[in-house]
Amino acid sequence: MRNPLPLTSPRAATLLAATIVILAACASAPGAPSTSSAPAHVDPALTAAVASPDRQPTAVARDPARHPVEELTFLGLAQSQTVVELWPGGGYWTDILGPYLAPHGHYYVALSKAGVDADEDAGVARWRKRFTGQPARYGTIIQTTLGPGEFDIAPPGSADLVLTFRNLHNWMDAGYAREALAACYRALKPGGIFGIEEHRGRNDRPQDPKAENGYVRQDYTIALAQQVGFELIGSSEMLANPRDTKDWVDGVWTLPPTLSQGDKDRERYIAIGEADNFVLRFRKPKH
Repeated sequence: MRNPLPLTSPRAATLLAATIVILAACASAPGAPSTSSAPAHVDPALTAAVASPDRQPTAVARDPARHPVEELTFLGLAQSQTVVELWPGGGYWTDILGPYLAPHGHYYVALSKAGVDADEDAGVARWRKRFTGQPARYGTIIQTTLGPGEFDIAPPGSADLVLTFRNLHNWMDAGYAREALAACYRALKPGGIFGIEEHRGRNDRPQDPKAENGYVRQDYTIALAQQVGFELIGSSEMLANPRDTKDWVDGVWTLPPTLSQGDKDRERYIAIGEADNFVLRFRKPKH
């Protein structure tokens, strides 16, 4: 869709911020915990980070499906926080969080453990090449590790916000989902927030404990987080996609952005769009 105003214009930023406030207010799923504690104000610095002309065009093209300003606002991101991002993949969120946090915050990124998976190792190498050589833009990114036997993602009790986007199914497949969530709990300050986005599995089918199709039931995720001590304080439907029937030949990777089937039924999958996803907001109790 063509944007009638330049993304960097003051008028466009004002209109975008107003729209996001309305969307955030409407984001809770029916019957979910109240999201009234989520910030109603959209930080202009966050809007500017998302609208930056330095972001890659391929990432910007995904913004309509990923709603970065809305989601980070819903999860309570603030510029002075200590934030931990887990398994950043290609860096879609790093490209926003790094510049946003650089002036006043602290930013940890927990990467996958080396030597476990060749594809993950290659992805980490690409991430490092892109993000660790530009301190003027991304600030000092503190790198830690999340993987078998290594779960010290940040000093205990140091983080205001821990974020993970579409990674839980990987940890389930590897057999350490509980340890990963416990690491998030340990890193957070009392009262700190854990935000998780994941491909939503079907409620009419039992959850595969390995999540081999890439989908995880929302109630299963909530139970896992509660088992390590988190309390659910909000959920959002901003990434819901009712066109995703979750019965694809190659699981969630059949859909964009992976499009694992290549040219076969490509236009059909593009029309469906990215997977149906949930966004959950948990809190580490203060006492």
